[in-house]
Amino acid sequence: MVKSSEDALKATLARVAPGTALRDGLERILRGRTGALIVLGNDKQVEAISSGGFDIGIEFSPTRLRELAKMDGAIVCDKDAATIYTAAVQLVPDPSIPTQESGTRHRTAERVAIQTGLPVISVSQSMQIIALYVDGIRHVLEGSEPVLARANQALATLERYRARLDQVTNSLSALEIEAMVTLRDVAVTLQRQEMVRRISEEISQYVLELGVDGRLLSLQLDELTSGLGPDSGMILRDYSGVKGGIDVEAALDRLQNFSSTDLIDLGRIASVLGIQPGTDSLEAVVQPRGYRLLSAVKSVPRAVADRLVDHFGGLQNLMAANIDDLMAVDGIGEQRARLIREGLSRIAETSLLDRFM
Repeated sequence: MVKSSEDALKATLARVAPGTALRDGLERILRGRTGALIVLGNDKQVEAISSGGFDIGIEFSPTRLRELAKMDGAIVCDKDAATIYTAAVQLVPDPSIPTQESGTRHRTAERVAIQTGLPVISVSQSMQIIALYVDGIRHVLEGSEPVLARANQALATLERYRARLDQVTNSLSALEIEAMVTLRDVAVTLQRQEMVRRISEEISQYVLELGVDGRLLSLQLDELTSGLGPDSGMILRDYSGVKGGIDVEAALDRLQNFSSTDLIDLGRIASVLGIQPGTDSLEAVVQPRGYRLLSAVKSVPRAVADRLVDHFGGLQNLMAANIDDLMAVDGIGEQRARLIREGLSRIAETSLLDRFM
């Protein structure tokens, strides 16, 4: 439910981002120092709580929205704000729905959003703010300058996180080749990947909020997140057999829902691999199955990687396999076997060079 609410908020932010006709109309209302209550969507639930008003059914435009906002009552548009259906409508939502708001317009907006499941926008005449109500979430729109300031701070943080992630990832690859990986190494890599994922998602939301003003920010984000390589799910597949198999999707979901405090605790991170904190030392040596390095070889589809791992049982046996050994695996001919052998050798050589340079 939380994720669906966040997705709904992101979709609404994209509709009201700078550069859109809806945002232009909202800013015109603010400059005109009038309030507004706008429902993005029209269905039977909205009709059931609507009273009075005028049926309009005209194409949306910022100037029309501004003029219609001068009248008391709500404006009902379609979900994409392409058509204005009705104006000067009195909305009468269920009064038993709890709300933290005090003003009449904001209380109505929150209750309508909760009751109908549709996004509702409230423009405050007195406070001069635009508030979005989506699935029980209240989000106040800001101007581009403060959002850009926070986004630039987040970009600087992401740059540091990405540099550290590249270090620990290269180190993990080298340690896997040498069969010297510890549980701590795996936990640190998972920790850094999750940190990069979270800060990237935060910046992505800033890009949505900024609309046309976030184009350069989007390019910088793409540059910093390109070439990240295998994700946390691949590492979980690689090491989930350490203490018995686990549900990788469930483990990944658990990792992504860790609090910031939990994410600092390497023992907690190790627990998603099926190891409870305190039952094993983080310095215990563990052996990868080989999924992560195989994913870096372009000629190895997922199904072939599964067969290779099942056949050889671990990365060390896979690294020691020659072309004839690889051809013994179902679906691998001589050409693919050579590509796999060359790819793994190249990865091993690059990883060891990066570690000792």
